[in-house]
Amino acid sequence: MAKPTHHLFVCGSFRANGERQGVCHKKDSISLLSYLQSEVQDRMLDGVEIAVTGCMNFCVKGPVMVDYPAGNFYRVPNNDAINAILDAIEEDSVCEEFLLAE
Repeated sequence: MAKPTHHLFVCGSFRANGERQGVCHKKDSISLLSYLQSEVQDRMLDGVEIAVTGCMNFCVKGPVMVDYPAGNFYRVPNNDAINAILDAIEEDSVCEEFLLAE
């Protein structure tokens, strides 16, 4: 497998013991993850990989996704946000609307 140009990590609120807890989980980040996976496939975005993570400690902003290696952290409240972020990736830009500021 070639190194991805975008590796999207979605917070699944997993704890060290494997349990899902926390804000991102309660705001259904796993359903968003599923939608993200289907959209990446439908758009045939080569070089985009997806993974679910443990807590990223941005709970009040959740659900949260990070685009690595760019280092862009996004709040992902719904499928529209995913569409906008993927549109930006296709355009080789940053989705300012959902970008998390410090």
